[in-house]
Amino acid sequence: MDFSLNEKQKMLKKITREFAEEYIVPVAQESDKKQELDKIVFQKMKEMNYFGICIPEEYGGAGLHDDTIGFSIIIEEIARADAAWGLTIATHNGLVANSIYRFGTENQKQKFLIDLAKGDKLGAFCLTEANAGSDAGGVQLKAEKDGNDFILNGAKIFATNGGIANTLLIVAKTGEKDGRTQLTVFIVDADSPGFSVGVKEDKLGVRASNTCEIVFQDVRVPQENILGGLGEGFKMAMKFLEFGRLSIAAQCLGIGQASLEASVKYANERVQFGKPIGRFQGIQWKIADMATDVEAARYFTFKAAYLYDNGMEFGLASSKAKLVASEAAMKAAHSAVQIHGGYGVMKDYKVERYFRDAKMGEIYEGTSEVQRMVIATTILRKGIN
Repeated sequence: MDFSLNEKQKMLKKITREFAEEYIVPVAQESDKKQELDKIVFQKMKEMNYFGICIPEEYGGAGLHDDTIGFSIIIEEIARADAAWGLTIATHNGLVANSIYRFGTENQKQKFLIDLAKGDKLGAFCLTEANAGSDAGGVQLKAEKDGNDFILNGAKIFATNGGIANTLLIVAKTGEKDGRTQLTVFIVDADSPGFSVGVKEDKLGVRASNTCEIVFQDVRVPQENILGGLGEGFKMAMKFLEFGRLSIAAQCLGIGQASLEASVKYANERVQFGKPIGRFQGIQWKIADMATDVEAARYFTFKAAYLYDNGMEFGLASSKAKLVASEAAMKAAHSAVQIHGGYGVMKDYKVERYFRDAKMGEIYEGTSEVQRMVIATTILRKGIN
C-alpha cells in the first residue's frame, strides 16, 4: 500500500500553500473580525479555479473529479490559512457543484454547473430548519405542484454561503406516501421572486463564512429543476452529505495542521526557566498527540477519497473521516491554546481563532454524535469487513 502523494498532488499542495500564504493568511484575522470574505481573495480564487476543483474541465472545472485526494489536499491547505474560506470552498464544491455533476441532467449541468465551476456563481445547500436539524426527515418547507412548476414556502436556517449564494440546493417536502414524508431537492436561483435572505448568524467560529436564514414566499421553481427525481430528496441529501463530510474532514485537517504548526513554532521560540518550553515533557506530549491525531485523521480522509475515486462504497469511511478529523482539530486547537498560555487567548494570536473554528467542525455537516450513530448503525446492519 502506497501512502505517498503522486507528483501532481505534491504540486497541488505546494501551489495551494503558496497561494494561501500570499493571499489568504494576510487578511484572515481581519476577515474574521469583519465577518465577511475578502473580495480580492474571492477573485483570486476564481482565477485559480478553486470553485470548480472537483468538476471536469468540460464544465469549466479544474478536472480533479477523479482525484479526490488532490481535492482534499487543496481544501486542507486553504483551511490551514483560514477555516472560513475552507468551509466556503468545501461547501460550494462538495455539496453543490459535485452534487449537480453527479446527479444532475445534462441540461442542469449546462444551466447551473458551468457558472458554479467558474466561480461566477456561488452555491449553497439548504437542509436545516428550526425543527429539522440532525433529524433531516423532519423538513417542513413545502413545495406544492402548480402545473409544470412547484411553489416553495417556508424557511431554512444555518445555510452556509446562504446570504451570498446565487444557486441553492433546497430540500423540500413534496407530500407523503404510506405515512412517510416525501422530500425532493430543487435547484433554486437566488434571483427568484419571493426568495429572500433573513437573519445573518453571528457565530463562534468560521466567522467570515456567511451563514444565514433563507426565506421562501411563493417561490416558483420549474419541475425541470428537480435534482435526482421527485420524492428522492432524502436519499439524495444523504448522498450529498457523504461527499460533503469528506470535504469537511479535509477542512478540519487544515485547522488541526495549522494548530500543530503554530504550537511547534511557539514551543521552539518561547523560553521559560532558561530553556525553550518545547524541551519540557508536558509540552512534548501535547505536540506528540497533536501530530499523531492529525496524521491519523489525514489517512482516514484519504481512505474515504480513495474509495470514492475507485467507485466503492465510501459513506462509512466518510463519516469516520469527518468524526476523527473534526475531533482531532478540536483537540489540536485546545492544546495549541494551552501551549501558548496567556497569549493563546489573545486575539493577536491565531490559535485563538483556530480554537473557535475547530469547535464548529464538530457541529456542522453532522455532529460528532450523528457521525457515531451513522457509523454504529452501519456496522450493526452490515457487519465489519
